[in-house]
Amino acid sequence: MSIIQTEDLTKIYRLNQKDPGVTGAIKALVRPRHRDLVAVDQISFTVAAGEMVGYIGVNGAGKSTTIKLLTGILVPTNGKVEVLGRDPHRQRVDNARQIGVVFGQRTQLWWDLALIESLNLIAKIYEIESSRYQFLLEQFSTSLGIKELLPIPIRNMSLGQKMRAELAAALIHEPQIVYLDEPTIGLDLIVKERIRDFIKQQNREKGTTVILTTHDLGDIEELCQRVIIIDKGKLIYDGPINTIKDRFGKFRTITFETCEPITQIKLPPGAEIITPDRHSEERKLALRFDRTITTASRVAAEVMNQVEVVDFSITEPDLPSIVKQIYGGALQGD
Repeated sequence: MSIIQTEDLTKIYRLNQKDPGVTGAIKALVRPRHRDLVAVDQISFTVAAGEMVGYIGVNGAGKSTTIKLLTGILVPTNGKVEVLGRDPHRQRVDNARQIGVVFGQRTQLWWDLALIESLNLIAKIYEIESSRYQFLLEQFSTSLGIKELLPIPIRNMSLGQKMRAELAAALIHEPQIVYLDEPTIGLDLIVKERIRDFIKQQNREKGTTVILTTHDLGDIEELCQRVIIIDKGKLIYDGPINTIKDRFGKFRTITFETCEPITQIKLPPGAEIITPDRHSEERKLALRFDRTITTASRVAAEVMNQVEVVDFSITEPDLPSIVKQIYGGALQGD
């Protein structure tokens, strides 16, 4: 069942244009000029209950604008958007009760209040039953590691601590849908891992639907099975991560550790040497091969027939390199 649906969703900003200086300002008052900026351009997609979807694109692609349209912060210029059967803007109060939002560079918490006071206020706003709130507070304190943060004002927290507090605030009322806009920006690996585990737990135990926008494609690979890619406001891909990996990730890397330094070697068709510095790692050989031309076993056999190999490993293509290919025009002609 689809709980998010957009149809030809479009958002156009009208921007004022003026020449520099006082003269330009006067001209703009007398004869104003405008230009239209299309931030979201006829995007259509659906999201089913319980899905975790990665929504990615370069800066200015339209990711945050889409999230603001889904949450009701912005009104579409054209097209249709429904969240849980509601118009997010016209029914903002009802919509807000069922969603949670985390903007990585903005806060929804009260800056001068201790975290526990902010959470208590949020619980009253959403009319969470007292015993349920205490249960969730204890659960979140353990899962997110925020128990020691509860008496601390938000202004005194580090970036990682603030982000864990933001997640607690966004999910304490148990929303059906949560929008995460750059939730791990600037965080260290340990905090990122804790946040990822928490999001997985909420999805697994409560069926929370997650829309995740981020530049950290590690978050996408760790959390999402489906990805939507937009470019200049247009949807250019919507489907499983594995599909684009299979389609665009045809190159594999195989690295050998040998007993003796390698001076010369014959390679099978479809393989090439990519070892960056042969002088610093003479006993290591990295090869890239095209899996549509040859196989890992064939490459390994060819190398092992010529040199004695101690160990070898194969590296699959990663999502960042694939997305880079797509933005470079790999989808053109489809």
